Amino acid sequence: MRILVTGSAGFIGFHLARRLLRRGDEVVGIDAFTPYYDPALKEARHEILAQHKTFVAHRLRLENLDALRKIYAQGFDAVVHCAAQAGVRYSLEDPRAYIDANIVGTYNLLEAMRDSPPGHALLASTSSVYGANARVPFFETDRADHPLSLYAATKKATEEMAHAYAHLFAVPTTMLRFFTVYGPWGRPDMALFKFVKAILAGEPIDLYNYGKMRRDFTFIDDLVEAMLRLLPVVPGRPGARQAPVEGDSLSPQAPWRVVNIGAGKPTDLEDFVAAIEAALQRKAQRNPMPMQKGDVPATFANTDLLFRLTGYRPATPVGEGVPAFVAWYRHYFAP
Repeated sequence: MRILVTGSAGFIGFHLARRLLRRGDEVVGIDAFTPYYDPALKEARHEILAQHKTFVAHRLRLENLDALRKIYAQGFDAVVHCAAQAGVRYSLEDPRAYIDANIVGTYNLLEAMRDSPPGHALLASTSSVYGANARVPFFETDRADHPLSLYAATKKATEEMAHAYAHLFAVPTTMLRFFTVYGPWGRPDMALFKFVKAILAGEPIDLYNYGKMRRDFTFIDDLVEAMLRLLPVVPGRPGARQAPVEGDSLSPQAPWRVVNIGAGKPTDLEDFVAAIEAALQRKAQRNPMPMQKGDVPATFANTDLLFRLTGYRPATPVGEGVPAFVAWYRHYFAP
């Protein structure tokens, strides 16, 4: 297949692109290499992808519609949209970055696809869209109308925009709601990376909500496997598709659905820290702090729909995933 991957130098986009290349697909990657975190990490990821002859890279902001149209005109069997301005807390500091990258960037990609839709478009969303929902686990059919951060609001907006384009222009679309993805080559702004760095430096780690947090930590390899299995599961047009499966989020008006990708097993933050301590063989200095604005105390994915569509559920426990990250971290930052 010939696949366009946006955000190919990012954490998830890189891992997905590498799996696609290894199985023999041709990948065209787009990334802006923004300085939200050290671009050197992004450069290192792209250097690995560039070792494959079937990888073509473009340095480009998706806000540049004309340039994006020229790339898309090459024609693609599938599009996987991972590029975004991520992070709940950073959205309090630089909200404009989220409007530009997430709203405008996604709109431009949808515009590029409208006249010549790919066979399937997978667009990354987030568990943050569930916002203030109190009922757990989160089902795709739950209402997600009360986002608690601008980041969540922009990602929910991309879901609604994609539905409109799926309806108006028959762009077959699956929205992927990711749940706290972690693993080797992870983002420096995420808890695992920050905790490992701080513990090795003998510095305290900040535990928000005084450590009373639960997250549905999802190992990167599991996430990518789920994405690959969803690629051929294309939502069809109303009147010309298979009947929805039980609990399906398939739209009655468009070739569009949303799917949770999570471990389906929340982990207490203290247990997550304990796994890090075991992997590092060092104790953490804890700095309990109040809840941050825009954050939620718990996330928990129901993954029944993913299983019914693909026969797959993420299964890597934190006790295996955390040591895998620590091993990568020690190797990457070895003196």
